[in-house]
Amino acid sequence: MTVLTLSNLPATTVPADAVVIGLAKGESGPLLAPGSQVATAVDDALGGGLAATLATLGAKGEAEEITRLPAGEGVAAPLIVAVGLGPAPGQGEAAEGAGYRPETLRRAAGAAARALAGTGHAALALPVGDAAAVAAVAEGALLGAYAFTAFKGRGHDGAASAPLARITLLDPAAGEETHAAAVERALVVAEEVARARDLVNTPANALRPGDFAAVVESAAPEYGVTVEVLGEEELTEGGYGGILGVGQGSSAPPRLVRVAYTHPAAGATLALVGKGITYDSGGLSLKPVGHNETMKCDMSGAAAVFSTVVAAARLGLAVNLTGWLALAENMPSGSSVRPGDVLTMYSGKTVEVLNTDAEGRLVMADALARACEEGPDALVDVATLTGAMVVALGHRTFGVLGNDEAFRELVDQAAGEAGEQSWQLPMPPELLDSLKSPVADLANVGERMGGGLLAGVFLQEFVAEGTRWAHLDIAGPAFNEGAAFGYTPKGGTGAAVRTLIRLAERAAAGELAAA
Repeated sequence: MTVLTLSNLPATTVPADAVVIGLAKGESGPLLAPGSQVATAVDDALGGGLAATLATLGAKGEAEEITRLPAGEGVAAPLIVAVGLGPAPGQGEAAEGAGYRPETLRRAAGAAARALAGTGHAALALPVGDAAAVAAVAEGALLGAYAFTAFKGRGHDGAASAPLARITLLDPAAGEETHAAAVERALVVAEEVARARDLVNTPANALRPGDFAAVVESAAPEYGVTVEVLGEEELTEGGYGGILGVGQGSSAPPRLVRVAYTHPAAGATLALVGKGITYDSGGLSLKPVGHNETMKCDMSGAAAVFSTVVAAARLGLAVNLTGWLALAENMPSGSSVRPGDVLTMYSGKTVEVLNTDAEGRLVMADALARACEEGPDALVDVATLTGAMVVALGHRTFGVLGNDEAFRELVDQAAGEAGEQSWQLPMPPELLDSLKSPVADLANVGERMGGGLLAGVFLQEFVAEGTRWAHLDIAGPAFNEGAAFGYTPKGGTGAAVRTLIRLAERAAAGELAAA
């Protein structure tokens, strides 16, 4: 992982390979981003014409725009990298009050870190007027400095594409405790997002359900997180018909993994459930051509849940946090569940499987019912559940559904504070009618329109009465098939990890009871 340190050294003297400054979009051309004393010192050392020079190179100050130029005399680093921040504070959507919004800084720092891949050391001279800005820059830079190379061969040129190795975040108030604490939190958050990204990016042949469970068993004890793994025998004895039904077509049996972190001063318990389909072929209801190649990402919810529980432990949050990872591989074979088969779920309800590619809700239903038995104060599930959610919200926004308006609002707020895009959606009760089955209590699919909402309606049937619950459908942002942007890489993104960490922090602050 990239090393990041906080320093109050002048930007002109830091012996880095590059100095990163912020560039704002002004009405008549680019200008140095307001609020950065450190960048101003660089400009002064170069005679005060830095913005004009960048303009001649084509820089406009557009968000995430990267412009490079030699530093020249007066600056220890040989290279200056200007990253666009968009409109100056007070001039557009990127601004908030007297400073930049945290997400604007986060994305700019991430874009700069990505642009400096293969570089040894960079000093960031971005506007950091308070601890929130420091946190955003640190987090964005660390998230941007990510690469997944575990499966690259011997001919791979690792040096050229290696993440930025070292970052010095320049902050005149580096000695303040709140600023140092902000950096420490950013390090934990970024490392846990990277853990989730690594899991999502791992090829399905190297991360089958048993492999995933083994990774958890190996990593969790280091942080005081307890682990319980239910294998095929325990799942059969326990009556987990949903998880077993989905996994029965694979040669790799399913698992249900419980991870738990407890704190002696906790006043609330939050339960998290993650969909962990390590590969989704669609089962006998095969996915069409072109939809299979990225299906290793169908365990993104489970990866997010595991990383969140570890993050809470590392941060020492005063909350009890339990995570349930519903792990299975959905494959076609002679032993696969068939369309028309009826499964008896852990809750005792029966489900007619009309589409074996609507498998995520089956494993989630078992895990939700089991999680409710422990009586948590609130329950959140995370899943790459429906293509319909991508149609509705696109590739960068996840949906938030739930049975309690105040809790759903709290989850949505946590996402906004974390810098993740979310949108609250309804669960119209009339949709339940289309899930009625003539041979079972429910069918696993119903009417086509509103499919993302319908999936939430299905899951709600397995949430115990009186349990506050929210459902996050991260099908859009969990895996980026396009070009990298901001601090978001191509491939696994670690979607929802930051939201869940922020929610756990708010739970630790006593806000679950108030919601």
